[in-house]
Amino acid sequence: MASSDHTILQFAPSSTALSAKVHPLVIFNICDCYVRRPDQADRIIGTLLGSVLPDGTVDIRNSYAVPHSESQDQVALDIDYHHNMLSSHQKVNPKEVIVGWFSTGFGVTGGSALIHEFFSRETTNPIHMTVDTGFTNGEASVKGFVSVHLSIGDQQLAAQFQEIPLDLRMVEAERIGFDILKTTAVDKLPNDLEGMEASMQRLLALIDDIYKYVDDVVEGRVPQDNKIGRFISDTVASLPKLSPQDFDKLVNDGLQDQLLLLYLASLTRTQLSFAEKLNTAAQIL
Repeated sequence: MASSDHTILQFAPSSTALSAKVHPLVIFNICDCYVRRPDQADRIIGTLLGSVLPDGTVDIRNSYAVPHSESQDQVALDIDYHHNMLSSHQKVNPKEVIVGWFSTGFGVTGGSALIHEFFSRETTNPIHMTVDTGFTNGEASVKGFVSVHLSIGDQQLAAQFQEIPLDLRMVEAERIGFDILKTTAVDKLPNDLEGMEASMQRLLALIDDIYKYVDDVVEGRVPQDNKIGRFISDTVASLPKLSPQDFDKLVNDGLQDQLLLLYLASLTRTQLSFAEKLNTAAQIL
């Protein structure tokens, strides 16, 4: 029986940065840089700053754009600007280091491999994050990628971008702004009361989903998951034990405080408007 040798192609998966979490400041900063981009630029790219947590998760907390120019076969980065910005950021927060880079657009493009190669020299196993500012699917999707190498034995042939889990960490007020940012057009920005109403509606929907899941588990329609059960138990245990009357009083007091702030803000704007008109009339006379 004749024997034959087989050439084995294998991917060398990344051992770190299997997941990442992004703070909303990074997304807002990228969108702001995209709006302020030069007229001839189709997209912007930049550096992601953060740290690597003990469990290997990359915590992306800051970013800045890097001027660049690109064609079909080459990409030119302003490396001096990149290093100057990095030095300035680390003077304010020395714990923030380079964890990857970002670009606007839908998914990975042809020049992404060249840029990723540069950032691979800046840090170990960088993350490539894309923000779809063109609303390709009707919203601004955010994705994260790492580079996986294709090799024959010890010889590296090529690199492939592999998507990783990306978790957006934000408080409720930031989520309201991000939901508005994801839509292609809005009539107006919500005020505080409208934002609170949207938060309450989202909270009620989540509670209904939890009720349905618990009922399905009890009735045997859905297999139980101990991890989800412990998470629900910890969430319920973290809530303060209040009577319905105390809870209503707490909510009403908070609502009255917000209404008072809105009234004071409106009163201040009115007073400034009167002062401006009186000052204009005095200058005319």
